[in-house]
Amino acid sequence: VQLQASGGGLVQAGGSLRLSCAASGRTFSGYTVGWFRQAPGKEREFVVAIRARGGSPSYANSVKGRFSVSRDNAKNTVYLQMNSLKPEDTAVYHCAAVPGSPITSMLWSSETYDSWGQGTQVTVSS
Repeated sequence: VQLQASGGGLVQAGGSLRLSCAASGRTFSGYTVGWFRQAPGKEREFVVAIRARGGSPSYANSVKGRFSVSRDNAKNTVYLQMNSLKPEDTAVYHCAAVPGSPITSMLWSSETYDSWGQGTQVTVSS
């Protein structure tokens, strides 16, 4: 599956952004999609994952209560709604996909995913 992330930008602290991850090429509903982010000089970090065909999303503790993930399989798109943004959320955000529904602990590892989109930059100013 091919992925295309979009929706990044510059926003003030406390603001909101919605990222999109559009997929093409395969039956998207059968894929688990994860969002990861990477800030300059830091390792790639898990943000959230939404499973194929339903199930509760898995969120990193740092974004719980502020970020919300959803998917529209008819549009082959996963959305990441980011509210109450903080300067520490500044990073390049990547979406990734893997067929099926891995166990929860595997969702947190970038090595689980075999398809990646290009990143979209999110910058939160203080």
